[in-house]
Order: sequence, then structure tokens, then C-alpha cells
Amino acid sequence: MCGIIGIYSDKNISKELYYSLYSMQHRGQESCGIAVLDGENINYKRDMGLVGEVFKEDELSKLKGNMGIGHVRYSTAGGSHMANCQPLVGSCRKRKLALAHNGNLVNANYLREMLEEEGYMFQANSDTEVILYILARYYKGDIVESLKITMDYIKGAYSLVIMGEDELVAVRDPHGFRPLKLGKKNNEYIFASEDCAIDILGGEIIRDVEPGEIVVIKDGKMKSYFYSENYKPLKKSCIFEHIYFARNDATIDNVNVYNFRVKCGEILAKDENINADIVVPVPDSGWAGAIGYSNASGLKVSEGLVKNRYVGRTFIKPTQEEREIAVKIKLNPLSTVVKGKSVVLVDDSVVRGTTSRQIIQSLREAGAKEIHLRVTSPPVQYSCYYGIDTPNRSKLIASNNSLEQMREFIGCDTIKFLDIEGMLDATEHKCTFCKACFDGDYPVKKIDKEELL
Repeated sequence: MCGIIGIYSDKNISKELYYSLYSMQHRGQESCGIAVLDGENINYKRDMGLVGEVFKEDELSKLKGNMGIGHVRYSTAGGSHMANCQPLVGSCRKRKLALAHNGNLVNANYLREMLEEEGYMFQANSDTEVILYILARYYKGDIVESLKITMDYIKGAYSLVIMGEDELVAVRDPHGFRPLKLGKKNNEYIFASEDCAIDILGGEIIRDVEPGEIVVIKDGKMKSYFYSENYKPLKKSCIFEHIYFARNDATIDNVNVYNFRVKCGEILAKDENINADIVVPVPDSGWAGAIGYSNASGLKVSEGLVKNRYVGRTFIKPTQEEREIAVKIKLNPLSTVVKGKSVVLVDDSVVRGTTSRQIIQSLREAGAKEIHLRVTSPPVQYSCYYGIDTPNRSKLIASNNSLEQMREFIGCDTIKFLDIEGMLDATEHKCTFCKACFDGDYPVKKIDKEELL
């Protein structure tokens, strides 16, 4: 999971790119970058770290241009180091090009080997570089036609923003795994992973970029294409975007994230038979579900965990050690709220189980009498190959343990997950979703090195 932004304007937009990336910092905290076209050259800066750390006022003043793209990164394919920072910038047939990618290819290894056999030299190990080289391989002056060929090769999840010398292009894969919004502000066109990046600029959300769509902004006008004349909608939006990744103020493929999370909490609270005193959310993404649970159960919501606002998301830290340390720094129980109480602890998901275990242990130490863990999503039992950092099923607590074994490991008194049917009901069936991490039904199969394209 990453965050991408692209802006086409008639004025300098470096600060707008900065503000938009800042608003999407939750989508990636390892590295960030901005590339702008000044009329002749693509100037760019990218580095490890948060947006506010990497870009200072004097550096932004050097990135002048009326067209640009940006990226915040959470690594999946490729490690967490400088070589994999985005946007990637290069040239093809004497034309300059910059590209930023959100998603994960399932056939990147095969394509990489194919390109290396043809003499291509890779600078990094991310699948984004594979996309750039495939695009360059078939580029003959028409970006749309070369993208159509590229989309025949690359398989998996990808939302892209691409900047050429006179055009800004947005692309979403045929399943629409990762979100991509189209917005407008006066004479500006804006592409972004979430609404907040457009809202913060005072722009208006026009619509989602459709699965399989190529949108080109050139000479101040927008044109839309689909990668195949025989294109049929294959929409499989990632349900985990709604469960965890996206901000509460996002609406992805017609489903509002906040309303979905509240509804999940309400459905989870049905037919409950526990004698609890309070509902405590795991901040921040557990708040909406806790409000829904409270609405349906009649139990009061209380802030039993105080969050350090200067610590990022623990799930998207690159190593388990960093995640565990970050949890301790990030969340501290409020003993005056939980002491002697029977607590319903509401969280959005349980992936590895280690974070939940630490939180529950801290609540015990703060004096909680009972802790009933309620999870507003189903158990994560399968690896994701489309942009979530769960490549190995052995790391997923639900794939190897029964419900009782999970309860014992985590240390709660009772545990309950929302089932898949309830989760889909919470979407009001406004869209079709990829839920492979819950049911193992992969819309695009993972392709290993030895398999053909």
C-alpha cells in the first residue's frame, strides 16, 4: 500500500503536491518523493522518511512546475531503502518520464528475468521499475498505446500516475484493486489515492478512475480510454482499504469508509450475550467500529487507550521488532477508565496477533477486570499479493490457529470476529470486492518465476 498524487495545472504546484502527500502520510511512512516538470526538465527529490522531514521550504522552492506527481511508500515488493523510493524518473526515446505506483504485481519476478535477459539493468528491486521498463520497451511516441501493451503484460494490483513532457496520465488495473480518485479545482486536474488529498486543496471529487481505465490530461483537456476494446468490468476493490488502510473520510468505489466501519461495529454487536461495562476502541481505525458497536449494544464508548499522535501506524512498520516497539510508544492504557471494568475492546483487524496481545496485556496491567476482543473484520487467513505486507501465511495467526488458540495467545477473555457475510452487508453491496485475505479466492493468481506469462 502506498499513496500517489498527480496534478496538472496552469500554476506552480509543488506545495500542493506537498500538502496532498502530507494528508496521505497514513498510506506510507518509509519514504516519499515529488517530481515536477518545469517546462523542459523533470526535477525531483525523493528520500527515506516522512513528508515533513524530507521536504523543507527551500527544497520545495526549487521544485517549480505546473505538472507533477508524488508518492508516499510502504514497501511490499522490494525492500525499505533509498533505491526503491518513488517517483521513478527516466527518459525513453528522448522523452522524459516519471512514474509513481501503488500496488503489487504478481508476475514481477518473471518480467524482471525476461527484461534482464534482454539486457535491461535494474537499479532497485521494486516492481515499479519493472512497469517503467515494460512501458519504455513498447513506447513509440503514443503513451496510450504503449500503456495498453504494458497492461497486457503486467498482472496484479496497480494504480499509476505517469508524467510525460506534455501530459499527465492516470491508470488503474482491470480489477481496480487499489483506489484512484479524479478531482478538479478550477483549471487543475488532480489524481489521488484518497479523497483527502483532493479535499485539502479545495478540489471537487469528480469520480473514481474506473478499473482498466487510462485517463490522459493534455493541453488542459481530459480524455479517457480503456486498455482493451473488449474490456469488461472486473471490479474487485480491496476490502482491506475500507477496513484499515484508508482514512475515515475516504469514499472508494461508492462505499464511504466511515459508514462502512460503523456498520461493521453494529453488525458485530448483534446477538451479543456478554455483561460488559464499556466499549474501548483501539485508536485510530477502531474508533468508527466502536461507535457502531456502542450504538447497537447501548454500552458507552470510553477512551481507554491514549494514543501518542506523533507515532505512525504500527502495522506498516517494515519489521516485527519495530512494530512491537511502536505499539508500546503509541498506545498507553488509561487506568482510571478501565480499572475494575469489563471491557469490550474493538479493533478493525487482527493480522499477526502480536499487537493485540501487547494491548491486552497493558490493559490487564492497568486493572481491566475482563477484556472481550471484538474485531470488525473476518480472520485474516491468507496472504495478500496485491499490496498488503502479509506474504507468508505462517505469520498470520488465523491461518494456523483455532479461535480458542487465538484467544489464548492474545490473552483476552473472549474473542469474536465479524464474518464475511456481515462485512459485505456493511458495504450495502455497492461494489464487488477482493476478499482473498479472508477466503483465499484470488482474482489474479500469483505467478512464480518458472511460470509463463
